[in-house]
Amino acid sequence: MDLSMNQFSNGIPREIGGLKNLAHLSLRHNKLQVAIPNSMSDMVGLEFLDLSHNNISGIIPKSLEKLQNLKYFNASFNKLYGEIPSGGLLKNLSSQFFIYNEALCGSSRFSVPPCPTSSKHKSNRKKLLVLFLLLGIAAVVVPSTFIVLWIRYRRGKSALQQDDSLSTVAKERISYYELLRATDVLSESNLIVSGSFVSVYKGVLRIGTFIAVKVFNLQLDVAFKSFDTECEVLPSLRHRNLVKVITSCSNLDFKDLVLEYMPNGSLEKYLYSDNYFLDIKTKHNDRCGMCFGISSPWVLAACDPL
Repeated sequence: MDLSMNQFSNGIPREIGGLKNLAHLSLRHNKLQVAIPNSMSDMVGLEFLDLSHNNISGIIPKSLEKLQNLKYFNASFNKLYGEIPSGGLLKNLSSQFFIYNEALCGSSRFSVPPCPTSSKHKSNRKKLLVLFLLLGIAAVVVPSTFIVLWIRYRRGKSALQQDDSLSTVAKERISYYELLRATDVLSESNLIVSGSFVSVYKGVLRIGTFIAVKVFNLQLDVAFKSFDTECEVLPSLRHRNLVKVITSCSNLDFKDLVLEYMPNGSLEKYLYSDNYFLDIKTKHNDRCGMCFGISSPWVLAACDPL
């Protein structure tokens, strides 16, 4: 049962526990509040439960450990606090399913601080915070120093700077949450263009690099095939008329390609708009470039692969 991306508010009704044979329940991207009802532990057939991107508060019921068939549980982007249950099948969950909450604590494998149960634990928590602070400072200072030296060394070579910057980004792992931050949660204000099953957004990474994020609409089956095909083919292509593919991001609910951002927009804007003009030399160079690129007719502005 997929009830995601609606305007549901208030709390999850306790009567939901009566759906004992329900296997799939998605309530993500709503406005649900209050706490997760304990009665959800009676949904013994539940295998998939997504409560992410709501305003749910309170603790995660320990009774959910009784769900022996639960394979996927996402409670990220809420206002939950307290200990994360680690018994039953919940112990196999990834830390990303609990991020961006109020004050969750528990096992270190969930990337949260330990729950304060004694003075010894408090002391260990302080040491851990100091360690994280030092690592955070080092993580900022060392790359920043390297970037400053690199920019000074490459000053005056703007074209090569852009290629090297993209290479640096490509070597890093860009997470789903970094892409959400870079595009302001796929804001309409960052939308460049929208096609039949993809949308392209402008984004800025933490290191200041501009990117174009091509997001596939997974509600259409053709999007899955297109994503797999583009991931297989595009990274191996090398041509001056092709937009560079930096990396990709893929999970159960999200698939995208991270591309080089072209600040001047598409060629279509200059060919068919009365507000933009190209001189003779530029038109000549563009026609020559199209002749070279005719064997690889994929451009960002078109959005959909041809």
